[in-house]
Amino acid sequence: MENISFNTYLIAFLLTLFAGLSTSIGAVLAFFSKAKNYTILSLGLGFSAGVMIYVSFAEILVKSKESFTHLYNNAVTGELLALLCFFSGIVLSAIIDALIPKDVNPHEPKSDAQLHVLKQDVHSSFIDHKKLRRTGLFTALAIGIHNFPEGFATFSASLSDVTLGVSIALAIAIHNIPEGMAVSLPIYYSTKSKKKAFWYATSSGFAEPIGALVGFFLLYPLMQDATLAITFGLVAGIMIYISFDELLPASRIYGNAHTTILGISLGMLVMALSLVLFKG
Repeated sequence: MENISFNTYLIAFLLTLFAGLSTSIGAVLAFFSKAKNYTILSLGLGFSAGVMIYVSFAEILVKSKESFTHLYNNAVTGELLALLCFFSGIVLSAIIDALIPKDVNPHEPKSDAQLHVLKQDVHSSFIDHKKLRRTGLFTALAIGIHNFPEGFATFSASLSDVTLGVSIALAIAIHNIPEGMAVSLPIYYSTKSKKKAFWYATSSGFAEPIGALVGFFLLYPLMQDATLAITFGLVAGIMIYISFDELLPASRIYGNAHTTILGISLGMLVMALSLVLFKG
């Protein structure tokens, strides 16, 4: 990793920033969408899951195994260590998820009916605007915490393979859109300010590049030659957890079983073709 150029670091950071700040798109959609049709969102979330699942098993976990095997010159040891890191990534994501209260957890998606009820409630004279604003603030904080490992995953993958980093950044950007909606809606309806709602949603995305930098520069001096092997194992686990715990359930709620499987299939197909084309 000592031969990585400054431009590669810059590209990796910009990709992570792009992925994080896609929460702004969710904020804009929340403001200006009237009669919402979530079919496209369902397809997008399924697509994102398909990309993450395919690339985790077909590329990232394989790279972790190969790096460990090369490091210890033993295939069995390499595979065992890669699996250890993989499941550690899943456990790490689960712990982070468990620390967030369910009512403000961005990984608990809202259906169209729930969002409609929210819009009705916020216009009621009985609504507690302070409580609603608190919900938005805590949701922004929760998203920020979730985005730390996601930013680390995008940044680390981009350092090793820019093409891989672009694919992961795009997948994470898609899944950040409904998270931006989850922050902006309660803030907007409690403050009546689109600027505040947009800013809070956007700010929650900054945790992704911050998490990338903090995670990388804390771990890099400690791991040295094993950095890539450990990082790829963790990243694969984190992405699999995100896919099965968040993206697939959200895709199913915003759409139906058919839109979900179509999105997954398209995501895997695009990811598979892109990997083949760029290797050719």
